[in-house]
Amino acid sequence: MIEPKASRPYWPDFAEMPKDPEKGLKPWSWALERLEKSHNYWIATTRPDGRPHLMLVWGIWWQDAFWFSTGPNTRKAKNIAAHLHCSIATELADEAVIVEGKPQEIPERSIWKQFATVYNKKYGGDLEPLLISSGGNVYKVTPRTAFGQDEHAANFAESATRWRF
Repeated sequence: MIEPKASRPYWPDFAEMPKDPEKGLKPWSWALERLEKSHNYWIATTRPDGRPHLMLVWGIWWQDAFWFSTGPNTRKAKNIAAHLHCSIATELADEAVIVEGKPQEIPERSIWKQFATVYNKKYGGDLEPLLISSGGNVYKVTPRTAFGQDEHAANFAESATRWRF
């Protein structure tokens, strides 16, 4: 993956934005660490009628994208079928990483096996038989934009970062 470009997020109502456009920005490695280590992730999708849907999922950051699985009849799967956009967020809000991207259903079972191997290392168990028996879906969310916010930074406003891919 080519390193995404870091910049300040659009924050029109915050008057105290730093003068130096790059001072305090977080490196992409900071975001990757949190994306890889998070146990639970929030996924935001949009229902066919436009209402939001927010749910927890388990997943992995793998091959420069977020991967997760869900049953084909879940609200998440139905929402993704209707609107090919979603947001993923790590579990800790004080060091949040939010990824906006386009989910892609992965039908190739050979890739499911690779996904399950990485997933099982993180969570334990054996995901592959469950995926196959349930007719589950595997999704890859390719990032378009990501945001990071670090409450522990010396200057919270300076540390707010947007990455564009």
